[in-house]
Amino acid sequence: MDIEPSFFETNPQAGAVGQPLDRVDGRAKVTGQAKYSAEYNQLPGLTHAVLKTSDVAKGRITGFDTSAALKQPGVLAILTHQNLPKLAKTPNDADGKKAIGAPMGFLPLTTDQIHYAGQPVAVVVADTLERAQHAAALLKVQYAAEKPLASYEDPKAELFDPEAVQDGKTKGHTVRGNPKAAFAAAPVQLTHKYDHAINHHNPMEPGATTAHWEAADRLTIYESTQGVSRTQKSVSTMLGLSAEQVRVVTKYLGGGFGCKGSAWPHTILTVQAARAVGRPVKLSLTRPQMFTSMGHREDQTQTLRLGATKDGKLTALIHEKTSTTSPWDNYAEPNSKIINLLYECPNFEASYQLARANVMTSTFMRAPGEAPGSFALECSMDDLAYELGIDPLEIRLRNYAEKDPSTGQAWSSKSLKQCYARGAELFGWSKRNPKAGATRDGRLLVGWGMATASYPVHNSQGTARARLYADGHAVVQAGATDLGTGTYTVMTQVAADALGLPVDKVRFELGDTKLPTAPNSGGSVAAGTVSSSVYMAVQDVWQKLIKAAVLDKKSPLYRAKPADVEVKQGRLQLKADPKKGEEFGALMKRAEIGDVEGNGQGRYGSGYEDAQAAANADPSKKDEAAHHSMHSFGAHFCEVKVDPELGTVRVTRWVSVHGAGRILNAKTARSQIIGGSIFGIGCALMESTFRDPNYSRYTNASLADYHIPVNADIPDMTVEFVEEHDPYINAMGVKGIGEISMVGVAAAVANAVFHATGKRVRSLPITPNKILETKAASA
Repeated sequence: MDIEPSFFETNPQAGAVGQPLDRVDGRAKVTGQAKYSAEYNQLPGLTHAVLKTSDVAKGRITGFDTSAALKQPGVLAILTHQNLPKLAKTPNDADGKKAIGAPMGFLPLTTDQIHYAGQPVAVVVADTLERAQHAAALLKVQYAAEKPLASYEDPKAELFDPEAVQDGKTKGHTVRGNPKAAFAAAPVQLTHKYDHAINHHNPMEPGATTAHWEAADRLTIYESTQGVSRTQKSVSTMLGLSAEQVRVVTKYLGGGFGCKGSAWPHTILTVQAARAVGRPVKLSLTRPQMFTSMGHREDQTQTLRLGATKDGKLTALIHEKTSTTSPWDNYAEPNSKIINLLYECPNFEASYQLARANVMTSTFMRAPGEAPGSFALECSMDDLAYELGIDPLEIRLRNYAEKDPSTGQAWSSKSLKQCYARGAELFGWSKRNPKAGATRDGRLLVGWGMATASYPVHNSQGTARARLYADGHAVVQAGATDLGTGTYTVMTQVAADALGLPVDKVRFELGDTKLPTAPNSGGSVAAGTVSSSVYMAVQDVWQKLIKAAVLDKKSPLYRAKPADVEVKQGRLQLKADPKKGEEFGALMKRAEIGDVEGNGQGRYGSGYEDAQAAANADPSKKDEAAHHSMHSFGAHFCEVKVDPELGTVRVTRWVSVHGAGRILNAKTARSQIIGGSIFGIGCALMESTFRDPNYSRYTNASLADYHIPVNADIPDMTVEFVEEHDPYINAMGVKGIGEISMVGVAAAVANAVFHATGKRVRSLPITPNKILETKAASA
């Protein structure tokens, strides 16, 4: 099939797309009909599993005392490394890790070795949850404990320079130009260190797996995952089965933020337990186990050296990052990427150092790399502005990058200047007092800060299926996941407009590996990829109906050339004479076509060739998309009020403006930006997991002690999008917004705190003790 014109050409005044449609899954959620992965309770013979986890962070298991636990009624099995069914392949070796995929890296219950506190050492299965919990408490485990390492800050930690970080996708050392010489020659030189605490995702729904072996070689998993296809691949590889023998279902997800982006040990352990007892098994992680089972954002220190001219033009950026990783991986967030491209700078260098410690592996967490990287860069840009007496917004405009400095490529679209202007207007930035520490509201110090946001378009592709029925309804399917951000809703809108149907005549189905393959909901790729896949599947439907029409003697389009026929709001008509045509329903009923199925592949990123250029077969533009740098951009503006006696910081006003391509739903998009911004405010002011340096155990592994924002902590937030048409990223012109909503947020808060107090805090979170320490140091 020839590539069709893009959505913009065929739907210049689309009806549903962009509108603030209420969530189509909203009623199911508020009435309890939505079934999450731990709620498949009707499976025959369902049993319950509980993890027994290690109290020590390093050592080995020397024995088990299972006698008391096994005597308990209803206990079906206690599975350890001594009796757990073996797997065809595990991530414990290099070949297995590559096949299964990071970040799991190490699978517990395959050895007696203990690598981190909270590591599963046994799975207890019983006929009720309470009996499994009681038996797990009675199970005794003996250890030969060793002294653990807790972080890169331990004096005994051995730092090393990785060749690559984040699954090998980012080089451990990058140089552009001659940054050291440029920094040494710069009239203005700033060098500062930025610390970032450990963060945990803490979605409302903990990780959960329900595994059901329907036959010896047929498995269904109801899994709390951001990607059913990725989980299917990981599990089938470990089991030595084909992907078709493993079905993964995730109809609803209670948040993920990255921690559900990959398969984790509890999933395969549940599958093994179900095979061992010959019955379906459900395992739900406890809240404390969420801190040791599904990754985290690593503790890290960044050092940024910034060189500039007296008029504020950047001449050099040198970035160094040091962080903690697990005993088996080289994972580190690629913080340097955003520093390399956000502003025009001819000289750049980035390097990473890691230290292995006795911790669970870290993993993707909302805007991995861009969020912490922007904290260092955007605070440094503010420092430069204050150093030179230039407005913080102006310093960013003076270093505005018209092309991607990291590649030299033109942007596929960039609306950052419009975001700056609109955000400043909404916030009233022109009224800002340029002097730090000079604005008060009674006894409270008032500060205004801002920061730039950006997130890349990651290359992705997926497939979708659309079935249009003669009676005027349609079913559209893709194996995507709805994180809770509105995928059900926006894909219904896309399908409705592409089909020319009312929204209530379209049903969108997702979350099952039996459906066409789609990418993970992560990295801001789902909206662009799945919407394009849905659009292309509908085009396949129309191509088939056009062919049927031009061959039908009773059709007004009989003998017309297919290329001369267009579809407008479900009507097939001649482009040159729109009056000559018919509704699809009339054609299908006359031809006794009950339904028509179409399939399509959608691309997101540089793999997508500009649809109109391809349709016109213009060789000079065929690969034009691949020569563009693709990113979303935005700006955050923040007001804080600081109590100088208590050290408390409250965000009292917030404005975010973003340029993110075509917005599919004004209401869910706004909600997503608000949610990501709140996530960033939590990172800036509250969130921190404390790992005991002696025992490498978390001391605040609960939502009572791990502080996150609540409604009382957040003001009314103003969110807007600037109109942006990007012809290169995909057929829909859609960019993701899940990550950009958090990028720059912590910096905007920190910059506002500096403006309020005149003192810079470079350690996250900015808790009252740090405000008071800064005050005391300046006294």
